[in-house]
Formats: sequence, structure tokens, C-alpha cells
Amino acid sequence: MKCRKCGGAAVLELRRHNTAFCAPDFVEFFRRQVAEAVKRHRMFTREESVLVAVSGGKDSLALWDVLLEGGYKATGLYLDLGIYDYSKESKAKCKAFAAAREAPLLTVSVEEEVGAAIPEVHAATRRPTCSACGLSKRYLTNKAALDHGFAVVATGHNLDDEAATLLGSVLHWQTEPLARQSPSLGSTHPKLVRRVKPLYRLSELETAAYAFLRGIDYIVEECPFAKGATSLLHKEILNRLEEASPGAKHNFLYGFLEKARPAFERVGEVELNECARCGQVTTGTLCGFCKLADQVKRAR
Repeated sequence: MKCRKCGGAAVLELRRHNTAFCAPDFVEFFRRQVAEAVKRHRMFTREESVLVAVSGGKDSLALWDVLLEGGYKATGLYLDLGIYDYSKESKAKCKAFAAAREAPLLTVSVEEEVGAAIPEVHAATRRPTCSACGLSKRYLTNKAALDHGFAVVATGHNLDDEAATLLGSVLHWQTEPLARQSPSLGSTHPKLVRRVKPLYRLSELETAAYAFLRGIDYIVEECPFAKGATSLLHKEILNRLEEASPGAKHNFLYGFLEKARPAFERVGEVELNECARCGQVTTGTLCGFCKLADQVKRAR
């Protein structure tokens, strides 16, 4: 197997592209895919400061690495969820990555903000752990961006993540999530920062290969609360399709973005208000995060 670009020995075959690359040319290919995503969707410019949500996993650290190597002003944001040893290890990975590159890293503790770590939030509120975690991450990421003057937040969602999310929304015809599914979500309120996903053109396998070739030390273990999540089932289904028909994930996601999403955008408009307590954006009087904090406080 030869590299398509230089003709040397290839280290990775990309079946959906019907091609293969040696290590240096794959790294270049990966970075070009990110650059194309940023350019096509006008995600951010080199003059803007980007807040990169990092978890210690391969995707977010690979994204941070690409942006730093590309000369972007990229600051990491780690949300400490307080999930036992998993959070301790993932936090250590982020700190080591930042230190090695002399890159700025912000850290926010969920326990300090909501009154309890994620495992205790479930016990206190009976709310599903992943639901409370997702709500907390969305709120605290946006708040950190606003507090520190960032206009855009970049996350490490890859092609597999986006295709699995889309499959879940389509299976239940959830129109609001379908309206919001996009590589780039603009600000619809002064207190909502832009959110972008520069890795949406790249698969999980490709991101793992980039992290390995770049020597990025990341946490391999899945979150202990992810076991049994429907998103993993959706990924498994899509992996089977991809194995039988390379490019299936790409065609599914890109087809939706290009042909179907505009129809859902029209039904996804909602009126936004500012939370009466914290001032963050909500569709009601009190935002979900403040409600969650109240539940934790009452339980304690």
C-alpha cells in the first residue's frame, strides 16, 4: 500500500476516500480538512481568540493541537466534572498537553458551580447523569467564554459523533435538535457565543491516527457513565454500515446538511430570554442550570 501523495509506504488507509497516506502526508491531510471546515463555514479568523473545550480525549486535544500548530490563538477549557479517577486522569492529560506547548488552559469545577460533582448530582436530583452533565457543560462552557471575552467555542465533535447524533434525532424526528445540527452555530443572542465543530469532516479513526502520529497523550477510557448510552448504539449501527459501504457516514451527514437542514431551520426558531437569576440565555424565566442548582441545594 503506497501513499497517494508521495508514493512512499502508507501507514493508514482511508477507505471512504479510496486512498492511503504515509505519516507526514496524513498529518497534512488532517490539518487541511480542519482548515477547509474553518474556511467553508467561516468559523473564526486568526485575529479571534478561540476557546477550545478539552476533555483529555483524543478529539479535543487533536483539535487544540491543530489550531495551535496553525497559528491560531487557542485557549483550552477543561470542565472538572468530578467523576472519580476518570476526571483526575483527564484533567492531568489536559494540563500536561498545555504545559508542553505553553498554551493557556482554563479550568472550571462543576462542583463549585452547581453545588455537587456530576455523580452526586444524579443522586441528589434523580436526573439522568448524562442529562445533568450535558446541561452543565453547555452552560459552563458558554459562561466561561463570556466571562473571558471569547466570541467562539470550538468542540472536538467528529464525523462519527455528528452522524450518530443525527441518526438519533431522525429516529425520533426531534425537530429542534435537527434545526441546531450544524458544524457552525452562530450567536442568536448577545449572551450566546458561537459554537463550531472543526473536526466534523474527520472520522474517529482519523482523529485517533492523528493523535497517535503526533504523540498526543490522551485518556483512552470512556466516561464510566457512558456505558449503555444510546449514542454508542447509534455509532455501532453506523460502523456496520460504514464497513459494508465506505463513506456511508459522510453521505448521511453531508446529505442532511446540504439538502435537509434548511427545512428544519425554519421550525427551530424559539424566543430567547435572560435567566432572572444568572442572566444566561434561556427559553423560560429560570434557566435549566439554575433549576438544577436549586434541586441540588434542596437535596442537601
